[in-house]
Amino acid sequence: MAFLMALRRMKLDITAHGFRSSFRDWAAERTNTPRDVCEAALAHSVKDKTEAAYNRTDLFEKRRALMDAWQVWCLSEAVKKVGGNVVAIRSKA
Repeated sequence: MAFLMALRRMKLDITAHGFRSSFRDWAAERTNTPRDVCEAALAHSVKDKTEAAYNRTDLFEKRRALMDAWQVWCLSEAVKKVGGNVVAIRSKA
């Protein structure tokens, strides 16, 4: 919800779901990042209660590296080559 509110304040015509979906597709197709790290980056919880009880890490450094790679991808020329339509997330102010 925080991300959606930030997009609204910036008056951008994009959805949080679409942005998150794009990230997840990119992470699966373009990186070797383990699924658990990708899901944690999206703040998805572990549904299996037993697994969740043993999962004590937030994978912070791995998520940081993944998000750094996502930023590089979003700002790269490669995005233009695959036909991406990247919208700069900046305030219109």
